[in-house]
Amino acid sequence: MTWIKTVPPSEASDELRDAQRKMRALYPPEYRTDVESLKVLASRENGGGISDSHTLIPDALYHSFAAFGSLMAADLPLSRMQHEMIATVVSMANHCFY
Repeated sequence: MTWIKTVPPSEASDELRDAQRKMRALYPPEYRTDVESLKVLASRENGGGISDSHTLIPDALYHSFAAFGSLMAADLPLSRMQHEMIATVVSMANHCFY
């Protein structure tokens, strides 16, 4: 859960909704499904999604997370397993729990 001000979906501007829609379109298909055990904690209504911490600046949200989506593209030479392993090691090195 983010501890900074976020814009809930019910208050999102058209610009924010468009940035979120375009950003999510770049993500791998499995990122579009909810993880049951995190549903309540990470719900958008609760401001739990990491991308929701960028909702005050739609351009920053799109460009920051579009970079991730582009790096996870299926047509890159690394396999999905290799991408996930790199992400896991970086998260561990940065002491990220997610």
